[in-house]
Amino acid sequence: MDAKRALKDIQAGRPAPVYLCYGPEKYKMREFIQILTDSLMGPEDREFAVSKFDLSEMPLSSALDDAETLPFMVPKKLVIAKNALFFTGAKENTKLEHNMDRLTAYLKSPAEHTVVVFTVDADKLDERKKIVKALKDMEAAVPFLSLSPEELTQWVAKQASTLGFTFSSGAADQLILYTGGNLQSLSAELEKISLFIGAEGVASPDVIDQLVARSTEQNVFILIEDIVNVRLERAFVILEELLKQREEPIKIASLIARQFRIMLQVKELGKQGYSQQQMASQIGLHPFAVKVAEGQARKYDGEKLSRIMGELADLDLQMKTGKIDKVLGLELFLLRLAA
Repeated sequence: MDAKRALKDIQAGRPAPVYLCYGPEKYKMREFIQILTDSLMGPEDREFAVSKFDLSEMPLSSALDDAETLPFMVPKKLVIAKNALFFTGAKENTKLEHNMDRLTAYLKSPAEHTVVVFTVDADKLDERKKIVKALKDMEAAVPFLSLSPEELTQWVAKQASTLGFTFSSGAADQLILYTGGNLQSLSAELEKISLFIGAEGVASPDVIDQLVARSTEQNVFILIEDIVNVRLERAFVILEELLKQREEPIKIASLIARQFRIMLQVKELGKQGYSQQQMASQIGLHPFAVKVAEGQARKYDGEKLSRIMGELADLDLQMKTGKIDKVLGLELFLLRLAA
């Protein structure tokens, strides 16, 4: 079952007895659980009507015992069991034994007074397992997938509209680029922008630059974007900022190499007919990052990308052996890249 359909049923007062929430988009997953909670009970009842279990520390039977216990002063209760890794192929680093037969029996006759939500921090389930097949047959497995670049742009625009402001040309994409498309980060930054520019304000690229903090990885990502688009002055400003923050030049070179490796992978997968969503899953990136890398990769042919990777390998060796000043080596590489 997809999340939209599950939410529609919840809001119509027809919650399922069990949900298995998984996938890379944790923000949407938390939002789903919050909507489910709000639909089942008022804020005043949550202290004794919502139970939470960490299945990396507690056995599954504890959560099921609670699910079967009658609720106190409310018609329905909610049991949230996180870290349900037994639904995946991951190896659990725990000596706990989870009784799958007990869960199978519960699924055949779930408590009418309880909604159980299992969450798992994994992109995929192990569909070879009988318990996963049972949940899928019940339409209880709800994936929370990363938004496509188009969906992400729409989500950002909608959130901004709710907060009472708009973006000028290019500013929304810039914000997504700076946050890596992470919805939690985007939500926090949108709140910040809203407070800064006020009601009916317009967020410009300069406002995004001024307000939005960027990780080292994101700065390198943007530096490459500037180099690819021959914005040398801006690229060197970012490099200077990274060096002022005492980022190790070898680390910066390594992150640059990673981005060019992604470009090469995207180019090769594109030749094989992969969509952006499929590329994202294959490489392990957010679809928006794949979209940007795909745009960057169009500036180079495969041979040029392979040559750049070779130059970065040589630069790494020269830096580590002291044959070149690290900062000078980086600057010369960027100048050659933009030539």
